[in-house]
Amino acid sequence: MFNRKKEFPFAKEVGTSQSVSGEKFNGEASVKSPYSVGGKAMIGSTVVIEGQITSGEDLVVEGNVFGTITAKEHEVTIGKSGQLKADIVAKVVRVEGNVQGDISGGEKVIIANTGNVLGNIDAPRVTLEDGAKFKGSIEMDPDEPATAESPVKAVVNGKADLFPVGADSETSKAS
Repeated sequence: MFNRKKEFPFAKEVGTSQSVSGEKFNGEASVKSPYSVGGKAMIGSTVVIEGQITSGEDLVVEGNVFGTITAKEHEVTIGKSGQLKADIVAKVVRVEGNVQGDISGGEKVIIANTGNVLGNIDAPRVTLEDGAKFKGSIEMDPDEPATAESPVKAVVNGKADLFPVGADSETSKAS
């Protein structure tokens, strides 16, 4: 049905001994997808996408997206003309347009002075530039692991161990 060599002349058949760049492949290292050339991908201002977008490279969105965008190891930029009703998960998220949805940044989230976000943000670092519009909540845990230990002491037999055994100060005998 499709002639890969005509439509995608850079594509190689699976199992060949050459990579996209022409270097020899020894069969032990993993090969990147022949369709990913790195750099930035762009969704133009007249493009409308409904559904899920998964990107293996940086992504610039100037159009309309309804659904989800996932680029966990890359940057997603919502340009000034970008209009999203979508949840975004990326390493870095920069919003210059309009987003209705939750944003999760692995490193940071930046809302530019032209940006407008209606939704929740979860990232270790969040920047709201002067003039940015934001309505929602921000969750920031820069160094805290997902399963952090609670600082509260355990209660044993209905009594909290507030004064550990061997403490030099006087202990209260209240019961």
